[in-house]
Amino acid sequence: MTHPNAASRPTQAVVLAGGQGSRLRPYTDDRPKPMVEIPGTGTPIIGHQLTWLAEEGVTDVVVSCGHLAEVLQKWLDSADLPVSVTTVVESEPLGRGGGLRYAAARLPHPDRPWYATNGDIWTRFSLRDMADFHAERDAVATLALARPRIPWGAVKTDGFGHITDFIEAPPSTFEINAGVYVFSPEFAGMLPERGDHERTTFPRLAREKKLAGFPIPQGAYWRAIDTAKDLTEAAKELAALGR
Repeated sequence: MTHPNAASRPTQAVVLAGGQGSRLRPYTDDRPKPMVEIPGTGTPIIGHQLTWLAEEGVTDVVVSCGHLAEVLQKWLDSADLPVSVTTVVESEPLGRGGGLRYAAARLPHPDRPWYATNGDIWTRFSLRDMADFHAERDAVATLALARPRIPWGAVKTDGFGHITDFIEAPPSTFEINAGVYVFSPEFAGMLPERGDHERTTFPRLAREKKLAGFPIPQGAYWRAIDTAKDLTEAAKELAALGR
């Protein structure tokens, strides 16, 4: 039996892979951030992302390149990819919102919904469930929400000021934007030509109750690969998960 929302689940996606990755040096001296390999996996971050998108029903992906674009394009041309990939390169920096709009213009089905993901996110959860959540709320945009672990040990105290417990790297009490999105077709036209949609489009949609937040299910894997420490932590975690 087909899920009633199956028709509204995206089959196309944008991967934003243009970041400088300055905090990941020296790994990013000769390659863009999404081309950095997770130690022990032999595959760059973007390779894992494309596999995940394909597993979730995506057939067409637009990769927005920037820093060292040619390295990424060369890998995409030579790799055996599970999806059809188009690359776009901004001739001048358009900002996050402008870059997203520029990439979205190359999607094969402008009249259908689409996924987007930041090129440095390593995660595994059901995008189909997120697409259904988006459709059920009649949202224009839905953000995946994560609770990252705080990198420090936390301390619990009682009302009197005595310490009662120590908690190693607890999950944050706040949810954060996890860098994975579902967008309705009309979203692309709401993006700025240049500039940051997170300061313009998202707040406007939130005021109109058209912005939804999908909590990544507890136990699902999520990590932003931002620093060398994130790489070693991801490698440890993935080894423990047997990936």
